[in-house]
Amino acid sequence: MLYGDLHCHTKLSDGSLGIEDLITLAKKRGLETIAITDHDCLAGTVRGKIIGERYGVNVIPGVELSSTDSQTGKKVHLLCYLSDMPDRLEGLCHRNSLARKKAAHIMMLQVAKKFNIATEFIIKCATGSTNIYKQHIMQALMECGYTTSVYGKLYDRLFSPESEENILVTPKFPDISEVITAIHDAGGVAVLAHPVMSDNLDSLPRLIENGLDGIEVWHPSADEENQSQLKKLAAKYKLVMTGGTDFHGLYNRQSISLGDVGAPEDAIAKLKSYKARQKRLMKKAQKAAQESAG
Repeated sequence: MLYGDLHCHTKLSDGSLGIEDLITLAKKRGLETIAITDHDCLAGTVRGKIIGERYGVNVIPGVELSSTDSQTGKKVHLLCYLSDMPDRLEGLCHRNSLARKKAAHIMMLQVAKKFNIATEFIIKCATGSTNIYKQHIMQALMECGYTTSVYGKLYDRLFSPESEENILVTPKFPDISEVITAIHDAGGVAVLAHPVMSDNLDSLPRLIENGLDGIEVWHPSADEENQSQLKKLAAKYKLVMTGGTDFHGLYNRQSISLGDVGAPEDAIAKLKSYKARQKRLMKKAQKAAQESAG
């Protein structure tokens, strides 16, 4: 059974591979379909599609949008797929990027106080990215000899909420309802990302009320029991199912390669047919509105 990896990050956000390198790897791994889903960044959408066509890999346009559940205070990531008008998401992406930049700036200054490291060096480690992520801070600390890995004791000390020495600054992201509305306004499909890892299943009823279209069933954080539970929820609420490795290359939290986790062929077909049905309903609504106005 062929799989598609519908959750991949590149250098544009917190991945280590460039777009072409990611697509080359997908080809080598025998993947027919991938989705580039950089954090709050649509910059790779057009280029990904063009390069994908050159290599014979179908690249689904996507983006992973950051939001907050105002009722629980938890961070919620929403994957947007197959947007007809991605430019309508640019404002939201810009706002989220600014919030992330402010938080990163404070964290960089705190790291510079704790270690003999210049903020300019951290910025250099983030070259090619639209922002500065925790992984870039850790790479700078690795290159200066303070640690030998991105994740581990030093990462936990600096970025775990339980650590008394943590330098964690959480960006202020918009409410989930606003982000789902923005995805639909852009003609996209809204999917809840890694609900097990983010502990977001308690938000599911409210997300569905706000028009959530799907749920990420297959993800490295979801074991077979989790997947079974997520499949049942998808069937109950008539949600599309997606999946992927959440690939970050060198910045992966565990040893995993592109396509090791993914969505089966039928799930990808259902995502596309759901999108086609969504498009038909939108056209029908527009036609009805025009007729009633006329």
